[in-house]
Amino acid sequence: MEKPVIVQIEGVTRQFDKSTLPAVDEVTLSLQRSDILGLLGPSGCGKTTLLRLVAGFEQPQAGHVALAGRPVAGGGYWVPPEKRDVGIVFQDYALFPHLTVAQNIAFGLQQGRLKKSNSVQTRVNEVLALVGLEGLQKRYPHQLSGGQQQRVALARALAPAPALILLDEPLSNLDVQVRLRLREEIRRILKTSGTTGIFVTHDREEAMAIADWVGVMRQGKLEQLGTPEEVYQQPGTRFVAEFVTQANFIPARRRGQLWETEVGSFEAKTVGTADFDIGDLTIRQEDLILKPDEQGKVAIAERQFLGREYHYSLVTASGRELKARAKGSSPLPVGTKVQLAIAKGTLEVFPCL
Repeated sequence: MEKPVIVQIEGVTRQFDKSTLPAVDEVTLSLQRSDILGLLGPSGCGKTTLLRLVAGFEQPQAGHVALAGRPVAGGGYWVPPEKRDVGIVFQDYALFPHLTVAQNIAFGLQQGRLKKSNSVQTRVNEVLALVGLEGLQKRYPHQLSGGQQQRVALARALAPAPALILLDEPLSNLDVQVRLRLREEIRRILKTSGTTGIFVTHDREEAMAIADWVGVMRQGKLEQLGTPEEVYQQPGTRFVAEFVTQANFIPARRRGQLWETEVGSFEAKTVGTADFDIGDLTIRQEDLILKPDEQGKVAIAERQFLGREYHYSLVTASGRELKARAKGSSPLPVGTKVQLAIAKGTLEVFPCL
């Protein structure tokens, strides 16, 4: 049975200044109930503006937005933010410092549908258990860690049981270990509650860890929308390959069934509809296999140990720099000459810029 559509965005555009490109440019996407979408992209790409359009903090100049089948923006419709049945978690938590944890969570309930004190208290206890903060009801925000404060913000947004929850870089103010733990918790919490979610991030690993769908944005446009696996393994544009997979790009020329490069010849498929014989071969860092060889055309210029793997900076005969990641307990010394092989999988060639 197909799940109902909770978010429907059709051709939405928002331009702040006529002398600049639109912040959001004809974006179209939809989300079903309990789906989680990660909007991924560099600063200024339009992902937060798109979130604000869904929330109702900005009005589109073209296109329309519907939530749970109800038009809320565009086409002559406008529903203010407080009536959109949307929960929002901000980057800076935005907790009331003079209210306890329980009072912060109850604030939205007292303004909304649940007003009876016993109903409010029951719901507060439910969401506290959901986010793992039982026993902290009487603490104030300054008595909590950053991770705990973010859980309170999430609990407050979830308390009214909204159809949709929006998260604007919710983990960016936390240290690495807390971020790793909370990104797993956010996914678990949203899935347990059955809540549809959209969150904004510039961290590709965060997006792929939390989301069912990843939307990569660039200059206001949605460059690619797909599962984390699709976006990572089959980037649809050169920008997605650069930003998400951090792939190496090597000039290549078609020779029969192979693409010839300065580091070897490889099978690959072309990206796009145009036919071309000169392009840039993309190779993900983890797909490069380094084989020591005194006659090799590539040398190791730098090595970094990052716990689970080694990162290598490689230099080709032409001076081009490549990056490789490799696991193993026998690192290759700096200065070693190597031949490059490719792990099993399909390589892609993009047209030259």
